[in-house]
Amino acid sequence: MSKSSKGILVGSISGFPEFLPKDQIAFNKCLELIRNQFESFGFSPIDTPAVEKASTLLSKGNDSEIYGLCRLAAEEESKKDLGLRFDLTVPLARYVAEHYGQLNFPYKRYHIAPVWRGERAQAGRYRQFTQCDIDIIGENELSLAYDAELLGVIYKIFHSLGLPNYLIKINNRKILMGLMEEFGVPKELLEGTIRQIDKKEKIDSFMMESGLCEIGLDQPTIGRILKFLDKKGSNQQILDYLSGFSQSPTLSEGLRELKEVLDLAKAFHVPDSLIEIDPTLARGLNYYTGTIYETKWLDCLEIGTICAGGRYQNLAATFTRKVLPGVGISIGVSRLIPKMIERGLIESCCETYAKVLVTAQNRKYLTHYIALAEKIRSHGFGAEVYLQDKPLPNQIKYADRKGFEVVVIANEEEIDKGMLNFRILKEQRQQSGKLEDLIELLEAL
Repeated sequence: MSKSSKGILVGSISGFPEFLPKDQIAFNKCLELIRNQFESFGFSPIDTPAVEKASTLLSKGNDSEIYGLCRLAAEEESKKDLGLRFDLTVPLARYVAEHYGQLNFPYKRYHIAPVWRGERAQAGRYRQFTQCDIDIIGENELSLAYDAELLGVIYKIFHSLGLPNYLIKINNRKILMGLMEEFGVPKELLEGTIRQIDKKEKIDSFMMESGLCEIGLDQPTIGRILKFLDKKGSNQQILDYLSGFSQSPTLSEGLRELKEVLDLAKAFHVPDSLIEIDPTLARGLNYYTGTIYETKWLDCLEIGTICAGGRYQNLAATFTRKVLPGVGISIGVSRLIPKMIERGLIESCCETYAKVLVTAQNRKYLTHYIALAEKIRSHGFGAEVYLQDKPLPNQIKYADRKGFEVVVIANEEEIDKGMLNFRILKEQRQQSGKLEDLIELLEAL
C-alpha cells in the first residue's frame, strides 16, 4: 500500500483509493454538508443497487467501462449477466421507468454512492469513486427554471465547502449544434465534429485541425470552426457574437434558453463573476440536448472538471415510451475533496467524531467511567472510554493523537465528591466541575 499525499492512500489494486481515519472523517463531513444542501433545495434521497443487469448498463453503450460479475454455479434461477454500475444516471433511468406510477413529478432526487469504471487509473481518476448526483425529472416538459436552480445548488455547495477561485462554464447544446449548421457542417458529420471540439482543452490547434480534416470537413468549414474556437470575450461580448448569427433556428432557440437560465440564476443569488458562457462547451455525452454545465477549480486545473452535467430530452427512452425530460449535475467529490484536504482548505485533524475521552485513572472505578460516558452521550455528545490498562499519560497522549477536544479525569477523591477534572487539549488548560459544567463546556466548544 502506498501513500500519495496527506493520508490519502492507494490500495494494492491500482485505482481503488483509501483514506486514513482523519481524511475519511473530513471526506464524510463534506458529503454530509453536500447532502444537507441537496435536501435544502427539496431533493429526496435514493439508493439503487450497486449491481445492475448488463443489458441496463449497456443501454448507453459503455461496455468498455463496465466491471462484470461472475455468477455462482449454483445460481441457476437467472442466466442474465450482471455488472457494477459505472455511473448513477443509468440506474436512475431504470428506476424512474420502473417506479413511474409511484413518483411525484417533477421528481427531484439526489444520490451519493460509489461507482466503478474499468478504465486506466491516473491522477484524479479512479476505478472506484464516489459520485454525488442530483437530477430533476419532468413529465413531457420541464421548466428551464430548474436549469437555473442547479446553478444555485452548485454555488451554495462550493461556497459552503470554502472552495476558492472556481468558475462555472455554461452553454446550450443547441447553440453549438446551430453554429455547426451555420458553419456548413453536414448532418452526418455533426456528432463527430462536436466530439472533436470537446477535445479542445487537451489538444493544440494543429491536432484540432487534423482531427476535423479526418472527420471529412472541407477547409472553409474547418477555418470557420477554428476561428470560432479562438473566440474570447466577456459574457456580453459572447452573447453579442452569437446574436450575430440569424440563419439557424436551433441556434436562436438555444440562445433564448441560455439567456433565460442566466436571468433566473440571479434570483438564486449566483454571482455573475462565477459564470462564464462558453459556446465551445460540448460535453461528449450525446444525450445532452440543452443546457450544459462544467465547473473548474482555477487553482487546480490538473484535476479536471469538478462538477458537470446538463439537460437531456428523454432520460429513460430505452426503458419506457414515456417522455421524461430532465436536468442534472454530478460533483466530482473523489477528486476535489482530497485535493482540498491536501491544500489545507478542509480541516483534517480528528480521527473520531466523539468530543470526549473518559480516562480510566483507577480501573477500580471502571464501571463508573462507563456510566459517566453514557451520561455524556445522553446529552448528545460522543464519548469514548479508554478501556486499556495503561498509565494516565499514555491515555492523554492517545486522546491528543486521535483529536479529542476534552479529556475527563477522575480518581477516587473526585468520584466521592461527584466532581470531574476536564482538560481542554487545544487550550492546554484544565478545570474542575460537575457533569453539568462539562456539558456546558461542550456546548460552548
